[in-house]
Amino acid sequence: MIGLLIITVNLVGALGAPVLAPFPEAEIVGDAWAEPSPAFWMGLDNLGRDIFSRLLFGARMSIGLSLMITALSFTIGIITGFAAAIAKGWVDTLLSRLVDLMLAMPTLIFAFVVLSALGTDLAVMVVTLAILDGVKVFRVARALAMNISALEYVEVARLRGEGLWWIITREVLPNAMLPLIAEFGLRFTFAFLFVAALSFLGLGVQPPAADWGSMVRDYRDVIALDVPAPLFPAAAIALMTIGVNFVVDWLAQINTRGLGDAK
Repeated sequence: MIGLLIITVNLVGALGAPVLAPFPEAEIVGDAWAEPSPAFWMGLDNLGRDIFSRLLFGARMSIGLSLMITALSFTIGIITGFAAAIAKGWVDTLLSRLVDLMLAMPTLIFAFVVLSALGTDLAVMVVTLAILDGVKVFRVARALAMNISALEYVEVARLRGEGLWWIITREVLPNAMLPLIAEFGLRFTFAFLFVAALSFLGLGVQPPAADWGSMVRDYRDVIALDVPAPLFPAAAIALMTIGVNFVVDWLAQINTRGLGDAK
């Protein structure tokens, strides 16, 4: 319940940012580093922009990008993983070797190289991170599909002459949904932290757009001056991660309990 509450608050803030934010995200409304006041709840940043407003717009950017990355990575990983497990033979061998090759590369360095070469456009970042995350989803999806495809009802579907797509969507996917949903939450967390890390390093969301990682980067120098500005986006990143992990752990317990009951 705590995890769901945290996620709900963040989603409301992200979706309602244009309505809830007192000021536009890039508007200069006062002096740099003005202290919190009734007009500026969290104070102003290094350029005199309202930190609370940027935090709300940053939620939209950080959560939205992470959801897009995770959704695309799951689309890639589930389709290829299920296809490899069900088709077997050369399809499984080819896809598995490609995934092994991708996993052999350090993820952060690979992302640095691609973003440095192709630029920091958001579309490039989403596709790059989705592919890097998709290979991890592939392994989970393939393992699930290998177990499910060995069951009797899948064999019956094969004997009826059903095609690969029908078996994936009608037989395997519905019976793998719960562990995949838990994995989705886990992969979202990694994508969320990865986007924040890239923005902190200057390779993610570019100004004047706000996201929580770039806000921590912009405000980090004043932490020694007892200015609380960098603590707000850092706490938002931590809370969102904790909330998603609470829900993922709960789903994992349900899945484990269900497997125990089945046994």
